[in-house]
Amino acid sequence: MWSLFSRDPTSSFGYEIGEAVEHTRAVWKMHRGKKKQNGDEVSVFICEGTSAQLDIAKAAVKRLKTLRHPCILTYVDSLENEKLVYLVTEPVTPLLTWLKDSALSPSHRTSAVSWGLLQVTKGLSFLNNDGKLIHYNVCGSSVFVTPGGEWKLGGVEYASSDSSMFPVKVLPELEIYNPPEKMNPSKMRTTTMWAADMWGLGCLIWEVFNGLLDESFSLKSTQKLPKSLIETYTKLVGANPGTRPNPRDVVEDLRKPGQFFRNDLIETLLFLEEIHLKDANEKHKFFANLTPKLENIPNYIATNKILPTVISAHEFSNVGSVVLSPLFKIGKLLGEAEYQRQILPTVVKLFSSSDRATRLKLLQQMESLVEYMDPKTVNDQVFPQLATGFSDSNPTIREQTVKSIMFLAPKLNYNNLNIEVLKHFARLQLKDEQGGIRTNTTVCLGKVAQYLHPDIRQKCLTSAFTRAMRDPFPPARIAGIMAIAATQQYYPLQEVVSKILPSLCHLTLDPEKSVRDAVFRVLKGFLSKVEKVSEDPSLKEVMEAEVKSASSSSQTTWTGWAVGAITSKFYKTSSGAQPQKQASTSSSGTVTPSTKTSSVASTPSQGRASSNTPNSAAPNEDDKSDYEDWENSEWQSMDDGINTKPRQSPVAVQKSPTVSEALADVGDMDGGDGWGDDTEEWGSLEDTQHGDSLGGGELEPESKFKSTASYNWDSTGPTEDSDDFFSSLVGGNEGKFGSVSQRSTAISSQSTTSTGWDDWDGKSPTESSSIGGNYKGDDQRRLREEKRLQRQKEIEAKRAARAGPMKLGAKKI
Repeated sequence: MWSLFSRDPTSSFGYEIGEAVEHTRAVWKMHRGKKKQNGDEVSVFICEGTSAQLDIAKAAVKRLKTLRHPCILTYVDSLENEKLVYLVTEPVTPLLTWLKDSALSPSHRTSAVSWGLLQVTKGLSFLNNDGKLIHYNVCGSSVFVTPGGEWKLGGVEYASSDSSMFPVKVLPELEIYNPPEKMNPSKMRTTTMWAADMWGLGCLIWEVFNGLLDESFSLKSTQKLPKSLIETYTKLVGANPGTRPNPRDVVEDLRKPGQFFRNDLIETLLFLEEIHLKDANEKHKFFANLTPKLENIPNYIATNKILPTVISAHEFSNVGSVVLSPLFKIGKLLGEAEYQRQILPTVVKLFSSSDRATRLKLLQQMESLVEYMDPKTVNDQVFPQLATGFSDSNPTIREQTVKSIMFLAPKLNYNNLNIEVLKHFARLQLKDEQGGIRTNTTVCLGKVAQYLHPDIRQKCLTSAFTRAMRDPFPPARIAGIMAIAATQQYYPLQEVVSKILPSLCHLTLDPEKSVRDAVFRVLKGFLSKVEKVSEDPSLKEVMEAEVKSASSSSQTTWTGWAVGAITSKFYKTSSGAQPQKQASTSSSGTVTPSTKTSSVASTPSQGRASSNTPNSAAPNEDDKSDYEDWENSEWQSMDDGINTKPRQSPVAVQKSPTVSEALADVGDMDGGDGWGDDTEEWGSLEDTQHGDSLGGGELEPESKFKSTASYNWDSTGPTEDSDDFFSSLVGGNEGKFGSVSQRSTAISSQSTTSTGWDDWDGKSPTESSSIGGNYKGDDQRRLREEKRLQRQKEIEAKRAARAGPMKLGAKKI
């Protein structure tokens, strides 16, 4: 039983004592510590000295228990016995140690010191004026700094309410801080309640800027003190105690404009201390101006002091999105763990906000936010709320939502990325009235293509980008072209030659020079790729290696032409339904708006019908309704004769085909899924040879160059111009280029029944020794002639049904 009473009480102390902290001129030894129950950090002061020192320590514990003020060191717990005293407080660092270890810039250091001295002065004002106490130990060793940069007044071992007698200090080195009246009792008649502490405040100010005070004579040196502080400092260390100012007056004087207690840091922190007393307008104005002020505030104060207050203000005050800018700026100063703990929960909640300004700021910060989000948070909490922005009535929200997918794509799951996102992209690209949003949807799809599932990617990319290439907005067409180039590694070569190249070729006659420049550059790249495979068929497998791959690998040398096709810059568009600007393409493929300000509807290039561009799939009803306004324009006349007949087997041709017939044959190579539908339009171009131009105007003078149809493509004998290159191919002219039979043997074998550029059926060279061999001439010539006449009659009938000629780009009312 006796052993129970004699057990050491420190063994049941509820705090772990950690490493020692340097702390001079005090009866305490200071250590870092943690609470055993929850791991909260604390500071532990231990006194194990003489009986006099233990008495002083116990008096300090007793006094500190009764003092509760924001500028006074916070008491947490204590333990006393006859041999030692434990004092537990909030986690702090001794001021002199903090000043020596801090690596602040000169401006930040001055701001931090001004805030700290203001707090100490307020603490002394509380003791002297409100508590009627005198500290009697104000110096550098009695002030401590919290992690949030707050200076706390401690060292209350000698605090007393008696102003007529100075206490006896057990440490001789503390005598240096005694005021001169202690040595001259005659001056005590004019002393005040705050005189001794104001002398100590002067000593503290000197130590902050000069270091530890060794002798009282040094207080006369003011070279290192700020000029705005010198006048007040000289009053504090005045020999006459009656002239030393009240700490309340010190605060008021130094808070005046241009004085030491007037800067961005102090103004910000003082407002946050009283934020619950401010009205909504004052709060809104404060947070709107806070972001630029953060440049003048030390980082540790911003993260530990300002950030919690900002988060609390947003949760419990109706301040709206104005707090997001400073919130995100401070968030950049945090580590990943702290960011996820403090900011991320607040940000995730904000995605469900109905306030557009809040949603816009979140979308604009997505690049920095997403790196701190785990995939589960992105898919379960963020994306469902973010997806509502695709259908928002505000164009800016829709556009920023599209751009945000570029950063979210790596963390989206299969359903959200390959189904939900593509569904929204398809609708925006087709139906959004803003050309800039349609353009950026295409750009973003090109950027996230590497994250799509290979099967989904192979189905959607060609369709999406060829749709963009028939958009009436020129930058959208350029975006489609560049997206095709940037994702070229995902297309099988068969799809390149049958769908992509025909679509690109169509844009070589686009009315916009910027579109033509872009398409020629991309065409050269694709043709070079196909040519390499023609020279070395083994390259095909290498070039198609990424078609089914799950992610994009680094570009190889043969794809260097496509690098940079889509840059990091999106097309910039206005948020309102303003007239959309034209765009030009730089040499690197970027889309930049030009100074032309004509509206989209009045641009001739935007009058192209959607069916003019070859596509692998027929346009659906939505496609048709989106572009139905263009169907009555003169450009749309090119689609009036859609060829819906099934393709017939290739036959020999004896008569020189027209331009429309030649292109119709090229379209048939694609299976009749787009190019064959344009036969009537190209047939209408031939009417110009009979004095009927596209717009119904005068026939232009005959060109000095021959028309395409004037060449004898299939004739078995020599033509009028036997030196013509095409005649040498079909007429057996061997003079300059060698025999036709040799060339056909070197390139490919051709059947004696094959006549055009599209039917190389792999026969032996002996079967194709002469291109000018026997043909089914009469029958096939007659069939061709009948088809051509029938097309011309249909065109003439439709033109007669129109109410007169129309200008290019015009629409029927």
